[in-house]
Amino acid sequence: MSGKKSLWSDLHKRLFETSSIILSVGIIGVISIGGIVELAPLFYLDSTIEEVEGVRPYTPLEQLGRNIYVREGCYNCHSQMVRPLRDEVERYGHYSLAAESMYDHPFQWGSKRTGPDLARLGGKYSDEWHRDHMRRPQSVVPESIMPAYPFLETAELDYDNVRAELRTLRFAGVPYTDDMLDAAVSDVRTQLDPYASDYDGFQARYPGALMRDFDGNPDTVTELDALVAYLQVLGTMVDFSTYEAEADENLR
Repeated sequence: MSGKKSLWSDLHKRLFETSSIILSVGIIGVISIGGIVELAPLFYLDSTIEEVEGVRPYTPLEQLGRNIYVREGCYNCHSQMVRPLRDEVERYGHYSLAAESMYDHPFQWGSKRTGPDLARLGGKYSDEWHRDHMRRPQSVVPESIMPAYPFLETAELDYDNVRAELRTLRFAGVPYTDDMLDAAVSDVRTQLDPYASDYDGFQARYPGALMRDFDGNPDTVTELDALVAYLQVLGTMVDFSTYEAEADENLR
């Protein structure tokens, strides 16, 4: 047995340790095999993300609010992913599912938390709270070091090109239909009016979407309308009571 080990050791030294070319070829071969093993299965899968009931594309207003969220760099201080760790779940709620961000381009998972995680923010606070928070964060969270964004409630929202944006997202895989694209511009205002004539049509396109004035000023569509609409939808699309019930059942 020791003779075989010695023979292999001598062969290893002669082939790999004394020839940089052979060593390089060996390294490339090992990496290539490993890469093929990891990547090949992906060509046989339609999707690596398990779809979850309730997850839908963002409404035009929510998508524009998400753009403002990214524009103002909110992701630098807030993450949007609850890790499957006990302390995080107890603080923020059910851990994040991959399907929740399947329509996010780019995703907002984040890697730093100067402020709290926002993955489960929707419905946690009222629209009035969000308005005060944007005007002066310290008025609702005294210890906050977040800067104020009072200009959002006076800046009119530019949504003339929202149809083109949704169409681009469709190329990226977001399932916006032709009906959604055709109604994109009008849907911005429709979502801000719970008595809109196209209420049923809007709800058919975006089931469960909140329909109300978000900034407290029904006369103007502002950037604050869009941002609050986006914040209020975070973490609300999935019925996590189903998952919690399944988890409890598995523990029995």
